[in-house]
Amino acid sequence: MSRPSDHFDSKPAKVDPEITQPKLGFVGWLRWFWRQLTSMRTALFLLLLLAIAAVPGSLVPQRSSDPNGVTQYFSDNPDLAPILDKVQAFDVYSSAWFSSIYLLLFVSLIGCVIPRTIHHFKALRAKPPKTPARLNRLAGFTTRQAPAGVDAAQAVDSARSLLKSRRYRVALFNRGNEFSVSAERGYMRETGNLVFHSALVGVLITVGFGSGFGFSGQRVLVEGQAFVNTVSAFDSFNPGRFFNDTSLDPYKLALESFTTTYETENLKAYGQALDYSAKVSVTHRGEETEQGEVKVNAPLRTGGTDIYLLGNGYAPTITVKDPAGNVVFTDSIPFLPQDANLTSLGVVKVPDGLSEQIGMVGFFYPTQATLASGAYYSSYPDLEYPLLTLRVYSGDLGLDGGVPTSVYSLNTDDMTQIAGGTAEATALELKPGESQELPNGLGSVTLEDENPDAAEGDFSGSVLRFASFDIHHDPTQGWVLLFSVLVLLGLLTSLFIPRRRVWVKAIEQEDGTLRLEYAGLARGEDPALEAAVADLADRHLEALGGTNPATDLTPTNQQT
Repeated sequence: MSRPSDHFDSKPAKVDPEITQPKLGFVGWLRWFWRQLTSMRTALFLLLLLAIAAVPGSLVPQRSSDPNGVTQYFSDNPDLAPILDKVQAFDVYSSAWFSSIYLLLFVSLIGCVIPRTIHHFKALRAKPPKTPARLNRLAGFTTRQAPAGVDAAQAVDSARSLLKSRRYRVALFNRGNEFSVSAERGYMRETGNLVFHSALVGVLITVGFGSGFGFSGQRVLVEGQAFVNTVSAFDSFNPGRFFNDTSLDPYKLALESFTTTYETENLKAYGQALDYSAKVSVTHRGEETEQGEVKVNAPLRTGGTDIYLLGNGYAPTITVKDPAGNVVFTDSIPFLPQDANLTSLGVVKVPDGLSEQIGMVGFFYPTQATLASGAYYSSYPDLEYPLLTLRVYSGDLGLDGGVPTSVYSLNTDDMTQIAGGTAEATALELKPGESQELPNGLGSVTLEDENPDAAEGDFSGSVLRFASFDIHHDPTQGWVLLFSVLVLLGLLTSLFIPRRRVWVKAIEQEDGTLRLEYAGLARGEDPALEAAVADLADRHLEALGGTNPATDLTPTNQQT
């Protein structure tokens, strides 16, 4: 038997060489581009591309959330960092290439969802399609013999009631001696699909809106310090494009204490941090002070902001005096941890009060130990045997030129090392409560003991801790959550609700009997369709009063 000319393995039809295809033209190419952009395949590709484009944001620090990390990355990778900065790797989520993918995905989803929604709405209002002439070409085709005394109209009406009880949309048709009912259900599948894509658009809109009107800021607080929620009080502040600082709800946040619990029983994980807890107090304007707690993955919500715990470490309180004993500098300096045992690096700058400007680069060891080479290291992150070492430089700190400098680095190009390294004087070593004279009679430096009443050898609480907070405001969090839930519900609906059509046909035979035919058709994969058609045939026959469901069976999926 010859195949149709459009069969997939048929020979291609001959093309008249005199026929020329029309050129698309500018408008034609625009239509082609729009159809490609708004296809579901393109939307899925852009969604995957957006996920891939977000990966660099987790591989390198971002200026919006970790500006200190960016500074440190430039120090650690002086050759690679400028290249990454040129491609906006430190500002991934506001970069031109990420925004382009974001906007294309947004347009693609809008252009895909709107036509499908209109088509789906029309399909919901339309009647089920007419019954095909030959049901034996469809899936699950089977036949039954109707009981004696049942006419075609009764059989079809019974099938109609049965299908409606199973939540099918039904329509009756008749043609000569054939009566049939056409039924379909599963439109929730397409509804779920549209809800999924519409909610995805909602997520894109609300995330964009939130980034435009929200803000994020970072602030380092040492135990006992406080700050007020104003723009000038942040160490770094990253507002959205449409942010207005008058929308800030002013409140005072104070770090009362910071505690860490370490593993001490499992030797394989000895010294590993088990829990961080920042005890804080919050005071809103005209209200009483409230106590709160910030932990990792457990932010404190207050004043329309979420306060996250980013990092922590030690902040030794260092006091510098001139030769006459007058205090010229005293402050608790956050030292940045360098390893898991909190060996920490910090910088102290003393611009005034001495005969020369001095800068000190220090290492703090919470539990000082010595390698065979003589180098110091920390063997445990808690304060068991704390030691501070300082290398001292004198000269120009570079603070008078008006150029901002990092508090975590010291430019020694115009300075002379006077203690530690290649200098004649050794590096200064201080335990809590101890003082050392600065070289060249410049004065003295003291590491303050924050717990002077402790027993001898007990260094707990002798050095203050600091905590780094990320204060984040996003006015669309609730909407993002709502749309995210709708995305999940829409996806589950589109995956697990089958879209199917079922037909029941009653044909009056010449011998006076009534032949019942059943068949179904699925849109997509539906492995339960044939079983559903067979069950419908059996239930229908029972409703008609039949006793032999196997009467006059026809092979399934018969091809004629």
